[in-house]
Amino acid sequence: MTERQEVLEAEAAVAPEDFRAAMARFPSGVVVVTTRCGDGTPRGFTASSFCSVSLEPPMVLVCLANSADSAPSFERCDRFAVSVLAPAHRPLALRFATKGTDKFASEGLGLSPDGLPTVERALSELDCAAHARHPAGDHTVLIGRVTGVRLGEGSPMVYYDRGFRTLA
Repeated sequence: MTERQEVLEAEAAVAPEDFRAAMARFPSGVVVVTTRCGDGTPRGFTASSFCSVSLEPPMVLVCLANSADSAPSFERCDRFAVSVLAPAHRPLALRFATKGTDKFASEGLGLSPDGLPTVERALSELDCAAHARHPAGDHTVLIGRVTGVRLGEGSPMVYYDRGFRTLA
């Protein structure tokens, strides 16, 4: 066994359930990320791993599980949209987080100026050009250069302790 393999084994000593429980104690916002396949089919997912990366140029990152139905589409997309959710979007967040469902079958969605699906009445919408993708364990970190912003109003939905919450 190489030294690097030994280090990786030692790092893997953290039980997945312990790591999951620790991360559940970190509150985060909730977004829906969308794109279109080459044939125009919309794809998307719910994420709580989202943050800004850079102000100049404006960039964001979002983490996508490699096992997600939409992962192949995001591996190849040139652009994507991010919608920041409010508490009223809970059903939509659950729908986009559920594997195997038709995420675009119901109402609550609109189109960005570039024709990407977005969440109606989102707190903000970001249009992004895909900038980079980085493998990270069982996820891919997708970095986007923000090319457009639209602002809504309201308070955020928060993901904490494995559930959607609102701020008091």
